[in-house]
Amino acid sequence: MSKIFKIKLKWLIPFFILVILGLVSVFWKTKLPKVENFGNMTDIVGADVAWLLTSSCLVLLMTPGLSFFYGGMVGKKNVISTMLQSFVALGVIALVWVVVGFSLSFGSPLGFTIDGKHFGVIGNPLDYMFFDQVNALPHLDMAGTIPFVLFALFQMKFAVITPAIITGSFAERVRFIAYLFFIVLFSLFIYTPLCHMIWHPSGLLGAYFGIKDFAGGTVVHMSAGFAALAGAMYLGKRKQQHHEPTNIPFVLLGTGMLWFGWFGFNAGSALAANSSAAIAFATTTIASAMAMMTWIFLDKIKGRKISALGACIGAVVGLVAITPAAGFVSVAESIFFGFITAVVSNYFMHWEKLKKIDDTLDVFACHGVGGIMGMILTAIFANVEGASLLHGGGWPLLFSHLLVLVGVAAFSFFGSLLLYKVVGLFITFRVSEENEEKGLDITQHNEKYT
Repeated sequence: MSKIFKIKLKWLIPFFILVILGLVSVFWKTKLPKVENFGNMTDIVGADVAWLLTSSCLVLLMTPGLSFFYGGMVGKKNVISTMLQSFVALGVIALVWVVVGFSLSFGSPLGFTIDGKHFGVIGNPLDYMFFDQVNALPHLDMAGTIPFVLFALFQMKFAVITPAIITGSFAERVRFIAYLFFIVLFSLFIYTPLCHMIWHPSGLLGAYFGIKDFAGGTVVHMSAGFAALAGAMYLGKRKQQHHEPTNIPFVLLGTGMLWFGWFGFNAGSALAANSSAAIAFATTTIASAMAMMTWIFLDKIKGRKISALGACIGAVVGLVAITPAAGFVSVAESIFFGFITAVVSNYFMHWEKLKKIDDTLDVFACHGVGGIMGMILTAIFANVEGASLLHGGGWPLLFSHLLVLVGVAAFSFFGSLLLYKVVGLFITFRVSEENEEKGLDITQHNEKYT
């Protein structure tokens, strides 16, 4: 009887949270926008609104795309569970974002005063709670030509896909309820501080250290990559590590959806229908194309067959690499981004020491290493205010990027490891050996892929 009550309690807690949110939303008193922060309707540019609406849809598509990408790679007994772990982030993180996530990311900065200027580590959670002040007027400091609500929804899609990326590292062995609690905590304590520090106009890493991250190489891919590494280490190895991918066409479909959606991810981050968006659109395509071709021929040189799976992984690695620099580099330079990152990520994917950790779908080798390479290469190649090494800025930007790289890696890895352990204190994170053998589709969801 106590066991039944314990199981029910674990599911009643998130249900009661939803009930409370529903009731609070009914009685919540919406604050009027602060006039000094917002422009007026005449500042809105129709072309920018149209492009950001389109980009938001494209980035949203990436999360279902990721579910197909991951779902096709796992064993037949875990296809549905793996896909659902990505897909459910659309529901969980969207609610977290509206309630407090957006405010923590883009609220007024809470942090340090350095040389008379204030730099934020996290946003004020009360500023935009329940989307207070998030309205049809443009915010003058963040996106002056589109409605603030559109900016918030565009950014929400980034917050959604980041924890979904992590799922590939512990696929086939994690309990669904534990995963839900983890992604909420990850979003609140890992993603939002990084988002604020890099993308808020007064964020510590962006405004003080001068970090350049056009569309999320650091905020999204590095944070997810190191959280994935921590998750794989925390949960331990699967009992059966080797299997054939269940559905390669799923992987191809997912890659196509990701590549298509990435145009919104990168080009949309210009926050306007302008030349930066066009450059980002072009560099995104070419870097991914180069990485895909490099990956498949590198496999062939190493004695492996040219495979559809390899082509898909290579394409995604190229997309990850160009993300932080998409609007800052030339098309020619994006070719190098794709080439060198594919070489490095390919090496790490087949590195025996990394294989011992059992990162199921090699999330760290693709997103973690890809994010690291992108961050370093951005400091070398980015043509923005003459700051980069190649464009006359000297070494300061590269030094800042390397310093912050170490800090972000440590924060994401150890912070995520702590969150895994906190969740593990209340809920068993890993399924039993018996359930792992039967597969998560049946044991977690009572569904079967055929």
